[in-house]
Amino acid sequence: MRTGSAAAATGMLLTGLFAAPVSAQEETPSGATGTVARTVGDASFRPGPCPKTADPVAELEGARCGTLTVPENRTKPDGRKITLGVAIVAAEAAEPKPDPIVWLAGGPGDDAVGEAKMAIGGGLNRDRDVILMSQRGTYSADPALTCRNVDEFNARATGLVYDAPSTEREHVAATKACRDKLAASGADLAAYNDIESAADYADLRTTLGLKEWNVFGISYGTQLALVYMRLHPEGIRSVGIDGILPPSTGGSAVTWSAAKQGFDGVFKACAEQPACNRRYPNLAATFERLVRELEAKPVTTTVTLPDSQKKVKVVLDGGALVNWMTAATHVAPQVPRALDELANGKPQRIAGQWAGGKYSPQAIGRLSHGLVYGVFCSEWTPYETQAEALRAGQKTYPSFPESVQAQAPLLTFLRPDCDVWNVPALPPSIRDVTQSDIPTLAISGGFDAQTAAANGPYVARTLPRATVVTVPYVAHVVFATSKCAQSITVSFFDTPTAPNTDCLKDLKPPTFEIAP
Repeated sequence: MRTGSAAAATGMLLTGLFAAPVSAQEETPSGATGTVARTVGDASFRPGPCPKTADPVAELEGARCGTLTVPENRTKPDGRKITLGVAIVAAEAAEPKPDPIVWLAGGPGDDAVGEAKMAIGGGLNRDRDVILMSQRGTYSADPALTCRNVDEFNARATGLVYDAPSTEREHVAATKACRDKLAASGADLAAYNDIESAADYADLRTTLGLKEWNVFGISYGTQLALVYMRLHPEGIRSVGIDGILPPSTGGSAVTWSAAKQGFDGVFKACAEQPACNRRYPNLAATFERLVRELEAKPVTTTVTLPDSQKKVKVVLDGGALVNWMTAATHVAPQVPRALDELANGKPQRIAGQWAGGKYSPQAIGRLSHGLVYGVFCSEWTPYETQAEALRAGQKTYPSFPESVQAQAPLLTFLRPDCDVWNVPALPPSIRDVTQSDIPTLAISGGFDAQTAAANGPYVARTLPRATVVTVPYVAHVVFATSKCAQSITVSFFDTPTAPNTDCLKDLKPPTFEIAP
């Protein structure tokens, strides 16, 4: 469910002085959040340097920073402690509102601190401070449960048959090597999940001395937000969720239905545009035919990586095409032309995008695989059988070969991965539907092939003060690219029960590329 596909958004300052812990009841003065050391229960916040980021982030210049220290496993209070990096970007307004916004990143496994450009670029700090904390296990946390070997294999695997048994063996071996490395470092891999992370955010609010704050989660961060507001509702003024993953449905089955909804949104938009429909008729049928043909006879080509000029082999089979398409909804205007080129013996555009995303520096060494598998293997796979996952693929795309249906988009080989990851299932209550009267903005994109716009109305059934918004013609995580979505979101935090959605009526479909 990562946001690090085609739409991915892309310092060290000593701030404040260390101070003696103060009581939990003492609130931070307005505008000074993050400048006071404070211990509440087993958690403590300390001001200090800003967290490390993989790339320079200009938006963090001048931020107030520090670390939150919490138990790694709260069922073992005398066990190891971990630290999470915190950055607080000040509001632009001279007199900011007292309730800041805390940003929950996507993934699982992305680092919120590294997403400051997206959060601040979208205007969230107009009149509120924005708080970014590295979720446990992520890049700027300690420990950081990253595994470069998995990322490097995923890049190399673009030159292998996507769903071949031999590819599965190598894939699972890379996952096991990652697990073995992290376990040998002393990490309690069973402690990297939404129950612990939700408690981390509850602790952050109290150790910062905040009476109330707002929550904004993107992609996987919406799943965490929904768990957080169910388990720790105190102090939450409002919640925005963008690119929604309901905890109650997480798994391979829902990924298939999301993919089809996003694909169909792009195909429908082309069909409604006369020039696109004339040049590229019946796109859905063309796509399904290509999946079948490529699965039977994969196409092999060579592409040059844009950053390094390195030439790499790319194999396109049916599974690879499905997964390319899931990300390609972010560049929807290119999709009809790219599929037509592939159908006419020109695979380079799709192959270049498929390999380029995997070999990108942003895809290597930054994702917390410890958190990825900690969440998926304790909260998803225990509550969905392999047969159920396969049936979802068969129902959604009955024309696909079974080898394609067996691997849900973005979740290839998830079950054997979880077998070697070997963490216990969380209690069934982790799958409970969130029922809450906290005002909620459930916002989605009409082209979202990763989490589906239908998830907005689904979660709103038990959130009576929810506003459901679908931004047409936009892919997964609308806040990243849509000025309209950004405007709606900022207005929501001003008036959580009545956000201004007027900009929706002015949106127009993209102009699709038409080949000569």
